[in-house]
Amino acid sequence: MLLCIYEIFIENIYYYQIKKMKNQLGAIFILVALSHFTAQTKEESISEVVVTGRFLELPLKKVNENITIISKAEIQNSPSRSIEEILAQFTGFDIRRRGGNGVQADISIRGSSFEQVLILVNGIRMNDSQTGHNSMSIPFDLASVEKIEVVKGPAARRFGQNAFAGVVNIITKPSSENEAIISGSGGDFGTYSLGVAANFGNEKMSNFIQANSSSSEGYRYNTDYKINNIFYQNEYLIENGNIKLQAGIQEKKFGANGFYSSPKATEQYEETQASIVSFALNKKWTNFNLNSHVYWRRGQDLYLFNRAKPEVYRNIHIGNNVGGEVNGSYSSTLGTTGVGVSLRKEFLASNNLGHRERVVTELFLEHYFSFFEHKLQVTPGISWSNFDTAGNFFYPGLDVGFNFNQHHKIYGNISKVNRIPTFTDLFYKSKTEEGNPNLRPENAVSAELGYRFQNGNFVAKMSGFLRNSNDAIDWMKASENEIWKAENIGNIEMKGFEVEIGQQFNSFFKSYSLGYTFIDNQFQQPENLLSRYVLENLKHQLVAKLENRLFGKLTNQLIYRYNERVSTGSYQILDEKLSYDFSRSNVYILVNNITNSDYTETFGVPMPKRWFHVGFTYKIGL
Repeated sequence: MLLCIYEIFIENIYYYQIKKMKNQLGAIFILVALSHFTAQTKEESISEVVVTGRFLELPLKKVNENITIISKAEIQNSPSRSIEEILAQFTGFDIRRRGGNGVQADISIRGSSFEQVLILVNGIRMNDSQTGHNSMSIPFDLASVEKIEVVKGPAARRFGQNAFAGVVNIITKPSSENEAIISGSGGDFGTYSLGVAANFGNEKMSNFIQANSSSSEGYRYNTDYKINNIFYQNEYLIENGNIKLQAGIQEKKFGANGFYSSPKATEQYEETQASIVSFALNKKWTNFNLNSHVYWRRGQDLYLFNRAKPEVYRNIHIGNNVGGEVNGSYSSTLGTTGVGVSLRKEFLASNNLGHRERVVTELFLEHYFSFFEHKLQVTPGISWSNFDTAGNFFYPGLDVGFNFNQHHKIYGNISKVNRIPTFTDLFYKSKTEEGNPNLRPENAVSAELGYRFQNGNFVAKMSGFLRNSNDAIDWMKASENEIWKAENIGNIEMKGFEVEIGQQFNSFFKSYSLGYTFIDNQFQQPENLLSRYVLENLKHQLVAKLENRLFGKLTNQLIYRYNERVSTGSYQILDEKLSYDFSRSNVYILVNNITNSDYTETFGVPMPKRWFHVGFTYKIGL
């Protein structure tokens, strides 16, 4: 399986249509070259990043998967207004938004569907059993995020259901610094946001609380929105461990012009609520670590086909997920063994989907071996899942990595994954869609082979990957006049490669990065049938970033994105953020879609044209 990945580079190096991008690529590479020769690199290396795994916390150099870490500094300097917008600025992500500023978005990684990506908040599942459309209902704003950890590739043997193509873990962190932060912004289309956050505590206990409200009149008819968040998190230190609590709720109300059903459905409206409460205990002994938590995640979704006439068509879904898990790891001369167990129950009450529930039990096992003075790392693992409505599933996998020295590393992994249909896939019925209660779970074998290089502040990564899926789930119809039906459409062979480079400087040129992803999705579409999701992936994706700093306080970041979708062609987006730091405050100007491009990301929904924002943050000591 892994040997097939080598063919990707040979088969596709002349195949992909790089000529379409040659002007843009040429300009970007010239810019990168100029910055490389005009700036002096810092002598010290990029600080060692630690990746938070289910069983182990490992330095990034020892991780044998394709990991992306988005730091707080990157988040603060980015021309982004929401978590999904910053994810869109990293290659391999396909963010299919309906509207702007975090209103509604589906997350795809390397050609997956939005149902195949697991979303976590501080390690707690945010995916609900109704639909993956609401997975990004996160109960805090972008400014509250400490970092984002992303696993590109299957991670089901560690995280279970939904980790089919990747995992996104959004991490916040309480502090005892005793300060408050006030933030505000305004922009085109009557857009505004106002937030307040505070950290407080002592040596034993740290607390973080945040509240935010944002609103807009909308960039076109019936795309207005109102979003409110409240979030609290604390951490209490105990001997060799900690106790953590988090609780939050988000409420969204928005016009959904053409978001679902049909572009002609201009009067649609939606209200969603998402809340999360979790309690965690983490404890370390000499050779044994224990991580455990219990949680409750609630989701509510109200949909109106006509916001002025709710009697025409109305859906309301209320879902609750209650669960807990215990994970332990034991270190010995043979390596580190990780064992975990989780149990959750999913409830759904819906006027459309009916009253549904299912119980999911999961067991996890893996062992981390290290040989030849820690140069060779081998991690075999397996997990077992039981769905009381669908049976038993096994997720075996193997990760292997070899460090030639402190600069060069190769890695490879292979894994089998499964995904159980959501309740929407199974039971949804409307005038334009019909679920299928006879759907079979989809499954796949995924593999990746990669290389990482780091020297000082220069980092380069390249990898080839493939995913062979069986019984893939999609929504199909025979003609535009018929309704969408959920079906197991057969086998899909997806393969591709990814290249990323980046460097930091101590000069006017602060940093640059460049990433490119190519995906070839081989699927024999049934004759005379239209596909809703499978043939919507990005084929070519290029992301380029350039960050400059003047006088130590003025920062400017430009991000260029080229996306070519297999079904709707290509588009180019340029975003910019100019910010100035004072001693206790920051002011900024943010411009999205500088070039005023016409584009769509899903279902033909027109995305916003040029959009100006101005904003500030101010810190107050408590």
